[in-house]
Amino acid sequence: MVYGVRFLYLHGLASGPTSTKAQFFRQKLQELDIELLCPDLNWPNFQTMTLSHQLQLLQNLLGEDPTPVTVIGSSLGGLLAVLMAIQDPRVTKLCLMAPAFQFLPAWLTYLGPEKVDQWQDRGHLELYHYAYRGYERLDYGFVTDAQQHDEERLTRALPILILHGRNDTVVAPEKSVQFAKSRPYVRVVLLDDDHGLGNVLLPMWSLFVQWVGLAVQPEP
Repeated sequence: MVYGVRFLYLHGLASGPTSTKAQFFRQKLQELDIELLCPDLNWPNFQTMTLSHQLQLLQNLLGEDPTPVTVIGSSLGGLLAVLMAIQDPRVTKLCLMAPAFQFLPAWLTYLGPEKVDQWQDRGHLELYHYAYRGYERLDYGFVTDAQQHDEERLTRALPILILHGRNDTVVAPEKSVQFAKSRPYVRVVLLDDDHGLGNVLLPMWSLFVQWVGLAVQPEP
């Protein structure tokens, strides 16, 4: 095991472990002989998925191994990374890309009262799933479960790097800035991109390796 730490990547909502950012970071770390764990968080399946289910999946994945874990989280995976750090002291560093802070109230507001009521009445919502390339159902249980989780419950200090696009219209960058205000151990870097951050992969990698302290050759 390189650097005496495990590396874990958490993808976003309606995404998967083969997302562009996940594969980019996996390849870059593989070049350094470092394994990046990229679990499929659509568990036990996308329709019945909840944050609690995902947290249990991650506990099962890490097992009883006491090795410290550095977690990279994208969007909803960024929120999940913080929730994981609240529960598991083995999480010692976080790198969050456009983390979905204040996720549930923001999402429900975006959907609007009528659509939320329909979701609750029908029991499911149709969402486009980027990994599956089609519309999939998500049960309303995701909402009731998410009400139990809040990133503000993170009270212990640990190094956190947040990378957020200035032009993000899905998760406002101000939410990352606000999260960092009362937490001096959080560094926020705003980049010239949108929520996907697909145009700043190399700058994010450079920031990541500097922050983690990996020995790499500079990009040509």
